[in-house]
Amino acid sequence: MRFPLRAALLGCALLSSAATISAADTAPKPAPSAQPDDHFTGIAALLPADSTTKHHYGSIAYTAHAGTLTLRDANGAPSARVFYVAYTKDGATAAKRPVSFFFNGGPGGGTAYLHLGAAGPVALTMPSKDPTDGAHATLGENPDSWLPTTDMVFIDAIGTGYSRPTDPAKAAGEFYGVKQDASAFAKVIQLWIANNNRQESPHYLVGESYGGIRAIQVANALQLEQNTLLDGLVMLSPAIEMPLLDTEDNPLSAALMLPTLISAHQSPSTTPQTADAAYQWAMTTYLTKVAGKITDNDTAFYHDVATRTGLPESVIARQHGIPAIGSHDVMSIDGRLHGLYDYTQTIADPAADGLDESPDPTLFGFGRAYGNAFSGYAASALGFHTPLTYDLLSMSVNASWKWSDGGPSPVHQIPVLNRLLALNPSLRIFVANGYYDLACPFGTAHWMKDHLTVGSDRVSLHLYQGGHMLYLRPESRHAFSSDVQSWINTNTH
Repeated sequence: MRFPLRAALLGCALLSSAATISAADTAPKPAPSAQPDDHFTGIAALLPADSTTKHHYGSIAYTAHAGTLTLRDANGAPSARVFYVAYTKDGATAAKRPVSFFFNGGPGGGTAYLHLGAAGPVALTMPSKDPTDGAHATLGENPDSWLPTTDMVFIDAIGTGYSRPTDPAKAAGEFYGVKQDASAFAKVIQLWIANNNRQESPHYLVGESYGGIRAIQVANALQLEQNTLLDGLVMLSPAIEMPLLDTEDNPLSAALMLPTLISAHQSPSTTPQTADAAYQWAMTTYLTKVAGKITDNDTAFYHDVATRTGLPESVIARQHGIPAIGSHDVMSIDGRLHGLYDYTQTIADPAADGLDESPDPTLFGFGRAYGNAFSGYAASALGFHTPLTYDLLSMSVNASWKWSDGGPSPVHQIPVLNRLLALNPSLRIFVANGYYDLACPFGTAHWMKDHLTVGSDRVSLHLYQGGHMLYLRPESRHAFSSDVQSWINTNTH
């Protein structure tokens, strides 16, 4: 049995006995504050003391710890309270039990997506008859949790979820940038490892979307600043090189995007073989053409692209062979708005006339259900009560983000990844993509692996039915979970 999300608003129980978490287990047991000497003021004071609860997942007894870790500035003064939820298997041998640290991306996204979408012991499921109906999403036991294989620590980036800076006026300079963010996450992870005596455990990072860049940068900061070497990185729908996501003036980016449109047109018959064929065509015939001179008379080329993508030939010709992702001509067809995060998913376009900007259905529609679900679950099942709103997507954090080290360009990730793979011969990387994701197309991950100069044999690519949040499809969530757990078990034993 599963309960509608609106039950959380009424204070009803979120999990039934079918979820194998007993009423006695879910009674919250607040733990003493980990920072009794700190006297927080302002918004940081609204975060409560940590809470520890006991649960079962099938035959696995585990402890859930919902709380905060305090970051400090150079003078030792608190600078942020970072919210996390840790799930640890009771009775496990710490030195042999892997622990995985999760974060989402954005920048500005809380980690409720991975927490309730992919790996946690409970999961939010959209209705099968309409996966865009977030109002009727249900929360229940996750049959595909990673708990059988790894302990898990879900961390909200500062300024997202329940994580808050102690001085919001200083937060942008202290935390909202590629390097600053990585250092903060590395310190939080080091604090959790030290507080729980998990130095000998195998350690993994799991990042989604911008979390791909974050995973690379945090791995580097852990190694250089916290003396911690990792066993592996799991990157889901990762952004890796930001310039490759901008197709407007970059023929290579256009070629890396096109296999996604081709795969979406072939759905649901897309396979790894058809996706690879689309990638090979895009990186040879298509790239050669769009990188050269295109004329208005290239009708055969326009017809070929239109046939492969399913887009109108008139649109392809008007856009000179490079579909403009985000444009009304590409995203809205016959009154249906296609999703940037899953092009095969559509809703009625509220701006079908093209006069207003159409809102993305994932970011501004059904995806918002994760925030409400998590706040209810945290309070009812984990005993973490706060008047703060769970900030699922912080536009202010995103707008404040510092992408470079002072120059105009984003920090490049492939050189960092090359160094990590060279300096740590045990490091393995698992990359997962959905076929239909236009936000972070699977072609970019393929290109990244092809252009590593070190350790590409330790990077595995995996494709699944679905889009950016491929775990929205139960069958893909199951396949992804099974593949990752098998990979961790092989990697650590």
